[in-house]
Amino acid sequence: MTGIASSADAGPPAANASGGRWPTWSILLATALVADSVTVDLAAENTFGWDVRINCAAVDAHLAGLDPYFVKNLKDTKLSYPYLPVTLDAFRPLCTGGFLVAHYKPIYLVLAVICALLLPGLGTTCRRWQDTVLRGAVVLGGFLGFDWVVATGNFEILSGLLTAVSLALLLRPLRSGGRGEASLVPQLAGAAVLGLVTAFKLVFLPILAALYFLPQPRRRKLLLMAAAAGAFVLPILASLAFYPDLSRSWHSAITGQIPGQHSPASEVNPSLLLIASTFAGRIGLAGSKLFVIGLYAAIAITLVLAPFAVSAWRMVRPQGRAGNASRLQALDHWLVDHPAAAMRITVLAMYALYLCTPRPKEYTFFQVALYTAVLVADLPAMMMVAVLTVAVAIPILASASVTAFMGGYGQLALALICFWILLPHEQQGT
Repeated sequence: MTGIASSADAGPPAANASGGRWPTWSILLATALVADSVTVDLAAENTFGWDVRINCAAVDAHLAGLDPYFVKNLKDTKLSYPYLPVTLDAFRPLCTGGFLVAHYKPIYLVLAVICALLLPGLGTTCRRWQDTVLRGAVVLGGFLGFDWVVATGNFEILSGLLTAVSLALLLRPLRSGGRGEASLVPQLAGAAVLGLVTAFKLVFLPILAALYFLPQPRRRKLLLMAAAAGAFVLPILASLAFYPDLSRSWHSAITGQIPGQHSPASEVNPSLLLIASTFAGRIGLAGSKLFVIGLYAAIAITLVLAPFAVSAWRMVRPQGRAGNASRLQALDHWLVDHPAAAMRITVLAMYALYLCTPRPKEYTFFQVALYTAVLVADLPAMMMVAVLTVAVAIPILASASVTAFMGGYGQLALALICFWILLPHEQQGT
């Protein structure tokens, strides 16, 4: 049996068995750093928060009968509204009266704390105060994701809240039921919520594939994936059906077809795709989209997908295959037999697919912090401290002294390192 499977399925987290107080002191030190960082963010002059102002300006323009996808119709901004037309009515209650725009920082802080409280644990039947504090520190301080959410006022905080709800519905019933016997209703709801999250930012659709690693029979997993895909498509279909004119404007806006205004398509963000594009440019092949896409795929496979696949398969391989069972069938059986380890692999798969997305913005690393917070509490003490150092301490300390996390690869690099630390490893001598 592998280390992750034995520790995840055994019950008490490995950190409990480590002994000593230094893991607790590490958690408290990280929490102190996060508290200081959040205090600075909340106390800063309100010169940022442009995204929340854009979103609410778009809602106001829509209420006034104007097309919100034309920047000229938005008040006091040169940036465009990127979300589907159906979100204009969904966001209306949030923007009414201007309360959110005026007080978004404390509201976002409360929502982030709720995210931390909602996140499920893996392999434990009760939650120690250290685990709760640890998750809170990672959610609020991980990879500076929350810092960027506060700085920009982006509605990524809502995506994070929905992600936390989704993970709670998908994973907590499995933990209590075990061996795939949990009620299907909360899992369907969790899958649907995850689909809505990906519809919020369309490029994150591949994350739905991670549902296949849930400890469920194959038919049930495919049903969950279908529910998630249906929830992803639903806002798109609703926009096309009820807002046909705005849907055309939305498509023109996000693809840069409206002249003289900002477009998300023109933005360049540090990512694995940008690495491939930059390298292709240096060797004179930047104009070859096929080469760039192929190189992008090769980088994603080498740095993220292959390490994940190899680590996961090393856990399954010692169990062998019964009769003429295929590798996929062997994986299905192993996941059902090891539910806690399967849930960890599911969250790791979401993490991996998130890292591979073509355009992760600075504030989207708030989502990566949520996945990390789910995975970190049940790690052995040494690995837990390593994750806290990479995900929380280094970015907070670096951001206080340099601008390496503004437009650079700092967040992506630290998220990759943290991912490699979190990967399951075989236990020696097994």
